[in-house]
Amino acid sequence: MANNTMLAAGSASVLAVTAAAVTLTPSTSTTTPATTVAAVAPVADADAARLARQATFGATPAVIARIKTLGIDGWLDEQFATKSSSFTDLVALDQRKSYCDTDGKAITNCFRIYSDSVLPAMRFYSNALGNDDQLRQRVALALFNMMPVSANKTANTAALARYQQIFLDGAFGNFSDLLKAVMMSGAMANYLDMANSDKTAPNENLAREMLQLFSIGPDAINADGVGRKDATGAAQMNYTTKDVTEIARALTGWTYARWPGVNVTQSESWDLVPPMIPNPTAFDNGAKTFLGTTIPAGASQQANIDAVVRRLMIDPSMSPRITRILIEALVKSNPTPEYINRASHYFRTNGKGVTGDLQALVRAILTDPEARTPDTAAKGGKLKDPILLQLALARAIGMKSDGYAFTVRDVQMGQQYLRTPSVFGDYPADFPLPGVKNVISPSSKLMTANLVLERHNFVWQWTMSGDSARAEYATPTWIPNAGTTAEDWSSWEAFGSDVDGMIDRINLTMLANQMTTAQRAALKKAMSLVTDTTSDALQARRRAQTGIYIVASSPMFQIDR
Repeated sequence: MANNTMLAAGSASVLAVTAAAVTLTPSTSTTTPATTVAAVAPVADADAARLARQATFGATPAVIARIKTLGIDGWLDEQFATKSSSFTDLVALDQRKSYCDTDGKAITNCFRIYSDSVLPAMRFYSNALGNDDQLRQRVALALFNMMPVSANKTANTAALARYQQIFLDGAFGNFSDLLKAVMMSGAMANYLDMANSDKTAPNENLAREMLQLFSIGPDAINADGVGRKDATGAAQMNYTTKDVTEIARALTGWTYARWPGVNVTQSESWDLVPPMIPNPTAFDNGAKTFLGTTIPAGASQQANIDAVVRRLMIDPSMSPRITRILIEALVKSNPTPEYINRASHYFRTNGKGVTGDLQALVRAILTDPEARTPDTAAKGGKLKDPILLQLALARAIGMKSDGYAFTVRDVQMGQQYLRTPSVFGDYPADFPLPGVKNVISPSSKLMTANLVLERHNFVWQWTMSGDSARAEYATPTWIPNAGTTAEDWSSWEAFGSDVDGMIDRINLTMLANQMTTAQRAALKKAMSLVTDTTSDALQARRRAQTGIYIVASSPMFQIDR
């Protein structure tokens, strides 16, 4: 297999609810619009597969065929209009602090159902595995990773579900609207302490992270993402401590919503699902000056929020930073300055004078020549993080799941969904590849020696022993209406003795047709050595499991190019 520094940290060798009152029902409704198919530019199989790897949670024959039928722009249009995933039924769960001590005390695992991440995490995985709105979910995940909350602090199932819904709803909207929704959400208000921030001692946590992580970043950058320097050659800072303090003053005077009829002094009845509500007595209504902007004294609380977001949106660093983060999440870890410059233009203006149009930005990122060209450079591509590795392998196999099995495995591989260890997320966007100068590889932060072994074990167990009664596949009986996980090998068994046909599918869906002649010959030899006299179908399954295991444990699959 090709040499690849992005997996320098290690890789396997190639050949080696409520029980009583709430029903949890994943949304299955699909709002895919009818699409008129005009003449479309032909899309090569490899490019269709490459786009599927960038814009979905794993290429499948059906997705590749759809891209070829609609063309790249047509398929993107369809994805922008499709919305089939939802967390709304989880949002309806009871979230009273004392619920499990009173009304729900007889419910098995009450706190895990009502005050934990497991249900929204299961829903995320289930949606990502099988729902049609793949691009919406990929973009939502990228934006969530930039502005995360964690059940380690915000232990509230309904609020975590509502927070996920914000990103699904806003994935293709305007970034300023998304940023406001994040700021005002009960989950973020709890996680970074904006709720109940008082004019006498404004809490600066959200103000600081909004500048550093959620928008412009600490260092000034040009439109191409290259850092700006002052006369001495030092990096130019985007903001000062004084700016943080002033913005924190502008964000005072908000508190959680309360249950109907409950006085705001009752902290046991916080409602973290709706946006926060104003608490004027805690608001600092004086003038504030930050980043060269002044909010006049007496401006309303909402006017303060609007002014902060409006100033951030016009900052020169905003567009290239958001662009780079989305390119890293979807396409590659080390985009050229030219690529960032071309794509970030569409964040600054979508052609209609609108700044912050995420749909225009995502289209620009995915249709750019740098995204549509095979990336064979030594520092090219991007390493799949454990969440993407799980989903890509499961989709390649044909797995069906309620998501529970994924929540078991993501813990073991060091990336537990909705339990990020800090506001910096599972890994920082600028994490350098260890031992390689000037190369960024964010998800390599999770590649410890132990976690490399966990990745390999995972691939082995979901392929070579993937049809066994694995414990994580079983129905979690303590979860109301939980399903199960099962691998569907029927489409692979249908190949019968056609090993070349299996390899064609593996090469296309898992490697975007990048397998060399020598690799193909080696893979065919390994698969053909597998025999089983029980039945042709079982022999075909064993051969498919062998081939998928070999490829899935290789750098060529684990690094998207």
